[in-house]
Amino acid sequence: MYRLIACDLDETLLDKQRHVSPKTRETIKKAEAQGLIFAPATGRGFYSIKQTLAELAADNKAQHYMIGFNGGVVVENQGPTIIKDFPLAYDVLAQLFEFGSKYEVAIHLYTFEQTYVYHSNPDEDAYLTTIPHEKRLDDDIDFLKDQTCYKALFQNLDRHYLEQIETDLPADLKTALEISYSSNRYIEFNPKGVNKGVALQTLADHLGIPMEETIAIGDNTNDLAMIQAAELGVAVANAVPAVKAAAQHTTTADHENSAVAEVIETFIL
Repeated sequence: MYRLIACDLDETLLDKQRHVSPKTRETIKKAEAQGLIFAPATGRGFYSIKQTLAELAADNKAQHYMIGFNGGVVVENQGPTIIKDFPLAYDVLAQLFEFGSKYEVAIHLYTFEQTYVYHSNPDEDAYLTTIPHEKRLDDDIDFLKDQTCYKALFQNLDRHYLEQIETDLPADLKTALEISYSSNRYIEFNPKGVNKGVALQTLADHLGIPMEETIAIGDNTNDLAMIQAAELGVAVANAVPAVKAAAQHTTTADHENSAVAEVIETFIL
């Protein structure tokens, strides 16, 4: 019996309008009534997924959880209360920011409450209309020395350009960072060893649920670690090839057609 699902949001749970389909909402509700814990596991932070938590009837609810910043935080929604966090050291963040500022990328830096954006572009501005608590950066990020940051990312619509940036990263940064991709527009950076798989294990331990009773659902490489860590790793139909190769099951439906409902109906209900 599966008791805990960790589920990616963008291109997995959410449709193109970033909503949870009525069918999926109803299916999750039925499974939760049977004792399932459904935890969004996202590259985004708690405050940027408030709409999704509301659609799941999980906003500010006790015994409801989320994994944010690709595993940088594990949170109980009531409060919110951070159960466990994995911050990104400021010296690494500063070096990464200086490196990225030389490339044609928008840069996001994340604290728990805030998304800071440097060198945005019209396409990214359109996306950021969905992100609350967003501020623009200049060249000076010294003020972040006194704040806790969890993740950074670079945005460019050319995936090959992002892959070249990864190749160009200095060796000491590669050693210090966990690197993944999402939405085919972001290269994302967490502290080494921090990922959604470690966060899933952390949440399962907190809840007293063995990993043999967990499912992870995702679509992109920032989901790989949790798909490999869970007892059952599931790729949605629109997932990238590497995720499908790592998963034990691939859905027939894609994220536009309630793929997550299909998983719950097949393996839970």
